[in-house]
Amino acid sequence: MYLPSLFAESDPAELHRIIREHPFGMLVTHATQGLEADHLPFLFDESAGGAGQLIAHVARANPVWQSVRDGDAVLVVFRGAQGYISPNWYPSKQETHRHVPTWNYETVHAHGRIRIHDDATYVRGVVARLTRAHEAGEPQPWKMGDAPADYLAEQLAHIVGIEIELTRLEGKRKLGQNREQRDFDGAVQALEARGNMALAAAMKRSRA
Repeated sequence: MYLPSLFAESDPAELHRIIREHPFGMLVTHATQGLEADHLPFLFDESAGGAGQLIAHVARANPVWQSVRDGDAVLVVFRGAQGYISPNWYPSKQETHRHVPTWNYETVHAHGRIRIHDDATYVRGVVARLTRAHEAGEPQPWKMGDAPADYLAEQLAHIVGIEIELTRLEGKRKLGQNREQRDFDGAVQALEARGNMALAAAMKRSRA
């Protein structure tokens, strides 16, 4: 990833936040047929030691789990807040006209080693953890026990677990750090007016 020092993010707390808040990642693998990308919801476990661990599951019909070997290097890309920035939002544009459109965004590249788990107990545990994480905000969280046992067993048989032991996290937050304050504020206000609160909040955090 092209990473100018001004936009590089190395704070583990920020990198972990982006992954937790935007858990739908793109898994990039290099199999015999070339590069492949799969889009999966991940659970990030920062307590697993080292740089942490990602867990997920894929459909048994998805060839990705058979096209990689345990220990292969993989990349998971997480995209945080992002959006278009118009030069018209900068007050200084009216004076100099020396501005062009740009795109502000947050992203994390999670590098690691993959391990496949074609094991019913492991898969059940992955689904249970993902369910607890994503149902937590529901008034009446769905539980695996809500489904008939035979139906649940049938569904679990159609998926395979994956685990990625992370080796490093690489982050980038391009959020207008190179703009003078009045132009920065103008962009934040325009984003808020257009409903992109996530990107506006990310920009404000970058100068907190």
